Amino acid sequence: MPGPTSNPILSREAWILCFILGVVMLNYPFLHIFNKLTPIFGIPLLVLYFLVGWPLSILVIYLFSRTLTNHGATHNKPPPKTTESE
Repeated sequence: MPGPTSNPILSREAWILCFILGVVMLNYPFLHIFNKLTPIFGIPLLVLYFLVGWPLSILVIYLFSRTLTNHGATHNKPPPKTTESE
């Protein structure tokens, strides 16, 4: 049974969504929200946003691509060979 990620159009849309979310994370509204003088653990909030947000987005993309790869690998396998016994 094919899942939602087996459709190439849906996976393309998901990659586009990941790209758009990454661009939004690096644009004015989010940067303005985190551009505060309050440090957390001695690290400015904007720097902490980059130090946490960037690896987190890479992790999400990695997990997404791994899910696509695993899902595609299970659906592209040939059917098992059957032997007829006489």
